[in-house]
Amino acid sequence: MDCVRCKGNVRSPFSCNKQFCPLLQKFKNSMPKISLNFSGSSPPDLFVGQYNYPNIFTGILAPAQHDENADKLSSPESWFKEKLSIDNILKNRGSMIYSRFVSNIKKSNKLLETMQEVSMAYKPCDIEFILAKKPKLSFEVNNRTAPIGNPAPLLKATLQENPKIEKKVDYVVSDYELDATNSINTLHEKNTSVTSMIKLLSAGLLGIKKQRKLVPTRWATTAVDDIISKNLLEEIKRNPWINELEVYHDEYIGNHYEIILIPKEWSFEVIEAKLPESCWNQNSEIYFCKDDENYYGRKKYAYNVSGAYYSGRLAVTEHLKKRKRQASALILREVNEDYFAPCGVGV
Repeated sequence: MDCVRCKGNVRSPFSCNKQFCPLLQKFKNSMPKISLNFSGSSPPDLFVGQYNYPNIFTGILAPAQHDENADKLSSPESWFKEKLSIDNILKNRGSMIYSRFVSNIKKSNKLLETMQEVSMAYKPCDIEFILAKKPKLSFEVNNRTAPIGNPAPLLKATLQENPKIEKKVDYVVSDYELDATNSINTLHEKNTSVTSMIKLLSAGLLGIKKQRKLVPTRWATTAVDDIISKNLLEEIKRNPWINELEVYHDEYIGNHYEIILIPKEWSFEVIEAKLPESCWNQNSEIYFCKDDENYYGRKKYAYNVSGAYYSGRLAVTEHLKKRKRQASALILREVNEDYFAPCGVGV
């Protein structure tokens, strides 16, 4: 098997020559039974695909019921804070329907406008859905987004209430002369969550008016992490070094982290070890990968570690920015067999 390289990003037949993905089979128990018409509370959440770009699948995720606490279904920040187990994360993700439609990245339509309104909300939003077909019992998984389940073709989506939108979000979305980079940095300075910014960028709501377009969620996730950390580094590189070697550690759902800060000029490196029987490595040997950058940054995408590289760099730069210090950072990540299913970038 070659799961660690495939990462669920291919279609059948798989590179391991199997007719089904043994990892995807684990997710089927959580899938609900749904009729063609249902209403539910979107966390809010959306997903913009990349297959067949620029004419791509996009849509809204929502459970088939109303729930004022639905925001926890799509918030990695709350998963970590509450130490949610993988089983519970998958159960939550599997309870949502991905009501989707095909849209060109540059062209607007009624379904897209509804999705964009939902993406701006900061609280669960009640929506009525009319589907063309019942949802497929399937999950889309990769190493940069939380699992997406139960896709179904969407005919109509009707908001049952006005989305609750923060003024700072409305201000940035309404500014058609502010480019996407400055929009993201402005929202970050105003303490908007990374998850919220990813939704806004993915929904095509940020940037100069003529340049706005849908951005596949996987790309938007990396872009937001990259933009914010690069902006923070401009200040960090002017700050004094930390005084001594510092070591931090944490563990969550089979991911063990050691973060080492060294008193010297900025550089960054991530080394990952995926143990046998862990997610994406069903082989008998440990799989190692790494990516790094020096003081001047990197010019190419971190293909080995991929999205976790940028989320890790963001976490480190936010820490250093808060302390007004500079350091060289090394992240060591060990993924063991407890991490049996992907839950998103760096998680």
